[in-house]
Amino acid sequence: MALPAFLHRKKPTLLGLDISSTAVKLLELSRSGDRYRVESYAVEPLPPNSVVEKNISDVEAVGDAIKRAVKRSGAKVKYAAAAVAGSSVITKVISMPANLSDAEMEGQIELEADQYIPYPLEEVNLDFEIIGPAEGQADRVEVLLAASRSENVDVRVEAISLAGLVPKVIDVEAYAMENAFSLIADQMPDRGVEKTIAIVDVGATMTTLNVLFDGKTIYTREQVFGGKQLTEEIQRRYGLSYEEAGMAKRQGGLPDNYLPEVLTPFKEAMAQQVSRSLQFFFSSSQYNSVDHIILAGGSSSIPGVDELIEEKLGVPTSVANPFTNMTLASKIKAQVLGNDAPALMIACGLALRSFD
Repeated sequence: MALPAFLHRKKPTLLGLDISSTAVKLLELSRSGDRYRVESYAVEPLPPNSVVEKNISDVEAVGDAIKRAVKRSGAKVKYAAAAVAGSSVITKVISMPANLSDAEMEGQIELEADQYIPYPLEEVNLDFEIIGPAEGQADRVEVLLAASRSENVDVRVEAISLAGLVPKVIDVEAYAMENAFSLIADQMPDRGVEKTIAIVDVGATMTTLNVLFDGKTIYTREQVFGGKQLTEEIQRRYGLSYEEAGMAKRQGGLPDNYLPEVLTPFKEAMAQQVSRSLQFFFSSSQYNSVDHIILAGGSSSIPGVDELIEEKLGVPTSVANPFTNMTLASKIKAQVLGNDAPALMIACGLALRSFD
């Protein structure tokens, strides 16, 4: 249960590596005072089916893509942070005596972990983080326990190592997203304090809803829906290859009927998906509304989708841009980064682990 640390540890500058189903997103940040600066970044496409619904199925292909992303970005950093999907992680908040050292607590958790984890302990990576004092118990602390099957962690460690990098942190996507939220909190009502904020990350094949209350994750759920459906519809309708369809989706140049007949129905479907995800959240919690919706992921850069969702759901909606208050290294093109910004939230949350 040594490396990789699963939630915490002090470390040098890290490359944030978000391995999604269609691309590897790499981001390197530096900090001066309280300002962050984007030093390097790249989005490198993955061969089809090398990652299926957030599970790496072709570790060599992913390793090669990470290597290309490092080269394209010009990053010189050797350490990396990646994340496993929330659906492959079990988290539990437990109460422990406050007077234990980290080592004693680790020993105690290992002894008791089989009460909380439904897998044999030799098959899991386990880590913990102290959240704070337990309510009403001065001599106890609340501890967040996170466990993932070792194979989910090992395959990411292997892909990163194949690319010539050193895997330092394997995080959980929901916590990386929560980390990145700190960068956009000041764009929220009351900076998100005592507010319920829904972050909807619409990737290529999966849509993940993370709900934060007071800046902390209280709910996460994944559903199969994403931008790939739009690419496939373009491909089918205009007789293009999948690659050409993806390019046309990003760069334009499609016939006049694309907007009304293809893009608008996809935006409607996306709004419906957001609404459905929120209904699941309301039905399984004591909440029945959210104060703000943040759209992340590649599909949220579709023009006007935020207005459509705001209109349909009656909730203020904005598109995530974690770089609004950052400076950029001279090699970074602001407009290109701006287009990719919503898709870089998880990479950004991971890169922020450098400054824990």
